[in-house]
Amino acid sequence: MSPNTLNSEAVPGSAEFRHLDSIAGILVELRYATPANFVGRDLYSPLDCAWLHREAAAALERAVADLAANGAGHRLLVLDALRPQRVQQQLWDAVQDSPLLAYVAEPGRGSIHSFGMALDVTLVGTDGCELDMGSAFDDLSERSHPALEAQMLASGELDIEHVRNRRLLRDTLGRAGWLGIDSEWWHFDCGDRALVRQGYTRVL
Repeated sequence: MSPNTLNSEAVPGSAEFRHLDSIAGILVELRYATPANFVGRDLYSPLDCAWLHREAAAALERAVADLAANGAGHRLLVLDALRPQRVQQQLWDAVQDSPLLAYVAEPGRGSIHSFGMALDVTLVGTDGCELDMGSAFDDLSERSHPALEAQMLASGELDIEHVRNRRLLRDTLGRAGWLGIDSEWWHFDCGDRALVRQGYTRVL
């Protein structure tokens, strides 16, 4: 466990974190500040959770630049960034005794979101609409698993457009230093999880 912690209310005064407003070229719609998430309620208000660790913010800026050069007018839409541990605890409590438990990091171990070093993100097209990824954000089902895309494509549960859109997102984030995971097409970590948990400040 990281030896350093910080209350969410103190994040605006910390030099370790940058507000998403300071990152040009992105769109922001934090879904856990709305009912549009798998628990169906606003988990963030009155907290401002539109923050990232400064290293993650710099990596997001690199992704913005990469997309501007290679993305045919697409833009990044941030769906979640800093998620305080108190909110992670609410998510953990919500999935007890359900099949969704595997999708939620145990709060004591720590979600990488709670260090400001993870991002949930999608792509928006030139028409201003989100690209079709074959499943929605927080659709905690096998359709959302990058590891199963070849299987889903073969069975017809995903089509080539879905996979192409996901690859564009992954390639863009990957070239900027972000790491995707096997179970959620929208989730990316900045840096090694073990090192983040050991050495970065966890927001409570």
